[in-house]
Amino acid sequence: MMTDPVADMLTRIRNALKVERMIIDIPYSRLKLGMIEVMKREGYIRRYDMVEDKPFNKIRVQLGYGPSECAIQRIRRISKPGRRCYCGPDELRPVLNGLGIRILSTNKGIISDREAKEQNVGGEVLCEIW
Repeated sequence: MMTDPVADMLTRIRNALKVERMIIDIPYSRLKLGMIEVMKREGYIRRYDMVEDKPFNKIRVQLGYGPSECAIQRIRRISKPGRRCYCGPDELRPVLNGLGIRILSTNKGIISDREAKEQNVGGEVLCEIW
C-alpha cells in the first residue's frame, strides 16, 4: 500500500529528469491526471496518454525538454498527509517571481495558482514546480 501517491508521482518525475528519460508511466488516479493536465497546460510536459493495462491503468507522460535543458528544474511537494497546507486566493504569492507555478486542489478542480487567482478561489497546495 502506498501512503502518499502524489509524492510517488512527483518522485517518478524527479527521477526521470535526473536520468534524462523522455517517457514515464505513472499509476492512474483522477488526482494525478488533474495534476498532469495542469502541467500540460502550463507547458511543463509535452503530452500525456491514458494506457489501459491490467490490473491498473497508467498515465504515460512525455516530459518536455528544451534545446539545452528540461522545462522542469525543480518539483516539490508542499501539502503532505501529516501536514496539510491551505491557501486562500489573497495568500497566493508568485513562485520564483512568476517563473514557477503551484498546483492546487480546489472546489473547482485541480488548477494552477494563476487560474486560482483569476477565479478567486483557494485550496490545498499540492506542489510547486519551476
